[in-house]
Amino acid sequence: MEARTITDEYRRMQQELHQNPNYGVASLAFAPLVADLIRQANVRSVSDYGAGKKNLLKGLAEAGIQGILYHPYDPAFPEYGAPQPADLVCCIDVLEHIEPELVDNVLTELARITTNLGLFSIHMGPAAKVLSDGRNAHLIQKPSSWWLPRLTQHFEILQLQTHNTMGHGIWVIVKPRELTG
Repeated sequence: MEARTITDEYRRMQQELHQNPNYGVASLAFAPLVADLIRQANVRSVSDYGAGKKNLLKGLAEAGIQGILYHPYDPAFPEYGAPQPADLVCCIDVLEHIEPELVDNVLTELARITTNLGLFSIHMGPAAKVLSDGRNAHLIQKPSSWWLPRLTQHFEILQLQTHNTMGHGIWVIVKPRELTG
């Protein structure tokens, strides 16, 4: 049995938030970066972990990316099915939304499905959105010094960049630890 990555109550809150058309749009801003990585690394499959309304797929199409296998996963959209392994795993504006006690389980799952590269963006401050219970939608508001030790338990960081896309954060390109050497 795989470790739990989301509670039922939090899944319900995420489903409510996704009814807002302005929730889950960060992937559109990161799509050009993902498209460049797809071209540079000759990526044939993409797993969009925390895909929401599949805005990354829309952004990739706008960037001229066609013919890749696209695997969306989001617990708020059970119809997408389980997370799938891929050449490139994208996790954009997701990790800061994870319930803090489950973040290590999510990172383990990301490591399991990342066959070659991962591109993860993490915002470090508060979100504009609020959950139905009054908490900020960014459940984890921690600096990169908090995130990096957790990421490096599972991944080698190939590139790290700060950004101010929809708030202060970082994005990293990673490779699974067992593939480095």
